[in-house]
Amino acid sequence: MNNKPNIQILRLAHGEGIELPFYASTHAAGADLRAAIAEDITLLAGARHLIKTGFCMALPDHYEAQIRPRSGLALKQGITVLNSPGTIDADYRGEIGVILINHSDQPFTIHRGDRIAQMIIAPYVQASFNSVEKLPETQRGSGGFGSSGHK
Repeated sequence: MNNKPNIQILRLAHGEGIELPFYASTHAAGADLRAAIAEDITLLAGARHLIKTGFCMALPDHYEAQIRPRSGLALKQGITVLNSPGTIDADYRGEIGVILINHSDQPFTIHRGDRIAQMIIAPYVQASFNSVEKLPETQRGSGGFGSSGHK
């Protein structure tokens, strides 16, 4: 695919020596993000913490970055991204941070340089919202939360 969006990265001083976002395999959808922390951070059971990544970025217009959990951390350690997926808008220029939460019953320690999350770069569209007197009818109608069945 030759139409890769160009993402400008600004490494911050505390991010020196930390690998910038990277794709761990040829067909990886998410770029791994690493912790740019000065000291280890231990998340107790149920605790959450904002983990800095040591970089800022400029996304092209009509693109967003989605911050998602790493499946291995979620399955093996119970560590996930609290507001998953987190959205980074194209006009945000601050440091990228990842809110991690420990859903396990054991403490989990994050070390400098640990892979903590993955970032998906995706296009988006902005919708037009129009007030109407009535919505078009469908077979489902206003049925929600399980109304379409279990099987």
